[in-house]
Amino acid sequence: MKLVGMLDSPYVRRVAISLDLYGVDFEHQPLSVFSTYERFAQINPVVKAPSLVLDDSTVLMDSSLILEYFEALAPPNRKLLPDRASERAQDLQLIGLALAACEKTVQIVYEHNLRPAEKLHEPWLDRVTGQLLAAYSTLEKRLAHASDEKLTQGAITAAVAWSFSQFTVASVVKAESFPYLKRHAKRLEELPAFTQYPIQ
Repeated sequence: MKLVGMLDSPYVRRVAISLDLYGVDFEHQPLSVFSTYERFAQINPVVKAPSLVLDDSTVLMDSSLILEYFEALAPPNRKLLPDRASERAQDLQLIGLALAACEKTVQIVYEHNLRPAEKLHEPWLDRVTGQLLAAYSTLEKRLAHASDEKLTQGAITAAVAWSFSQFTVASVVKAESFPYLKRHAKRLEELPAFTQYPIQ
């Protein structure tokens, strides 16, 4: 199977790392939704990263839906979501916050990189920045009391989101304001599954 998309996308990177942890064999095809749009469109006309082409040619898209599929297939010792409902709800909260942080980071990046400077909409940027910092502030509080023992999807997605924001909008998300997030991401970024799929 093939994972299509660039690792500078937190959604693509999240899937790559998770597939590695699930023990799934796959080929990474680093196509951009911008510079290689036409090639990407031949694989998935929607041109959405990540796209995953299964062995039977079925194309899955959206990181959460792709990971839901593989979570269902994973043996018990490789599952990344807790079994108990209360623990799963806590992990899903982490995932939701981390994905919101990814989304708001992407919006800030696109606002600055794709829109002409004279057309920047400051009220919109202020709102998105507030949402981004709110997501990380809540994650920071959660990680202050989190255990380092279990590598869950929530832990993975939080680390991927943080690294992405530091890679793209570090001037907005000040690392010194989020020591627990910083420590958490540093620990996970040293794991083989993370180092094999670095932000590029």
